Amino acid sequence: MATLSAMQQLVEQGHTKPLAWRLEQLGRLEAMVQELAEPLQAALARDLGKPAVEAFFEVAGINGELKLAKQQLRRWMAPRPIALPAVQKPGRAWVQYEPLGTVLILGPWNYPFMLLLRPLVTALAAGNTAMLKPSEHAPAVAELIAEALPRHFAPEVVQLQQGGPETAQALLRQPFDHVFFTGGTAIGREVMKAAAEQLMPVTLELGGKSPCIVLDDADLQVSARRIAWGRFLNSGQSCVAPDYVLVTPAMRQPLETALAEAIDEFYGADPRQSVDFGRVVNTFQFDRLDGLLQNATVLKGGEREREQRYIAPTLVEGDPAGGLMQEEIFGPILPLLQVDDLEQALEFIRGRAKPLALYLFSRSKAARRRVLQASQSGGVVFNDVIVHAGVPGLPFGGVGPSGIGRCHGETGFIGLSNQRAVMERPFALDLAWRYPPYGNRLSLLRRLLG
Repeated sequence: MATLSAMQQLVEQGHTKPLAWRLEQLGRLEAMVQELAEPLQAALARDLGKPAVEAFFEVAGINGELKLAKQQLRRWMAPRPIALPAVQKPGRAWVQYEPLGTVLILGPWNYPFMLLLRPLVTALAAGNTAMLKPSEHAPAVAELIAEALPRHFAPEVVQLQQGGPETAQALLRQPFDHVFFTGGTAIGREVMKAAAEQLMPVTLELGGKSPCIVLDDADLQVSARRIAWGRFLNSGQSCVAPDYVLVTPAMRQPLETALAEAIDEFYGADPRQSVDFGRVVNTFQFDRLDGLLQNATVLKGGEREREQRYIAPTLVEGDPAGGLMQEEIFGPILPLLQVDDLEQALEFIRGRAKPLALYLFSRSKAARRRVLQASQSGGVVFNDVIVHAGVPGLPFGGVGPSGIGRCHGETGFIGLSNQRAVMERPFALDLAWRYPPYGNRLSLLRRLLG
């Protein structure tokens, strides 16, 4: 195992700056992802009961990021010229994108392969080395990556440490150059506190209660299918899943019926028999969700089996004061709340923490403009859910409690780079007015610089 100091020295000595080095590391990561694509299906099935198609989504997310980075890296790395004011001429200035050092990547359990390795794409593209800490709640995937990593990377470039919270805490006490964390808001606060002790910059990809608004002019069947797919994908354990639905009176009952029909269409009359429906990750999360359902008015589903960590796709009557509306659900439960109109929906959303994503289903361009004008969120999708997270070139992240910083594509590259300011001056034209004694030059300086 290479020490953190050895990993940082590789960067400090300039070995990771060349384009060729970065492309080589991206190629190594691509080879590892291809090697693990097939065994990953079994590992995700053991950890999360994840179907093969959803396992493929994790691989596809990394491959999309790799493809974009390899295509665009030369352009991303190119120095960016900055115009000089007249008084600074002659000379030139530019921004040079350089590595930060060694990045600590703390992965989550809900997408344990993609959300650990996708940030690694960005870290390597930016010329950094990286320490990976996978989630202990997805042990099969963690072991799969841990076993493969040394075959593809030198230990001073990328290495991995397994363990629970104590391992993460020990890592956070080390002087990394950046911390990239994906997970819940509560743990995100602890990560930020630990990083603040050493003034380590952070990217926090968190979550929150992402709302979904359905207006009268939405296509009922398409809206229901897309909402049901996004909510119950990965058994509801997605940070950008629609967390609750705000629906107008005319659409309230039709939407409930259409959502119930979509659930039956996707997973059959008994979803526990469906090969396409996953499981809650562990009994701790099951018990939390079971507790939230105790006092809820169930409209569809609600069946649960602790030993199998199974909770059926469930629709409930939304209660603004109930437990399901006080925290991110992160499970296969979808509350429906009635609102009078778009303005009441937006007022409801503004009264809560800024979400990671906001979804609107409507044909109205005016409604879309109003949502963009009168709300704040990490991302917005009109007439669909979740899909924006799969666009490699689209910045992804939260705002306020839903996250700090952005990842994916060029935005992620910049976030994990040092934007080094560089300026060059000739020795010629060394004008005396800048040097003491200043005498009566103040009026001249005001005209030049004022």
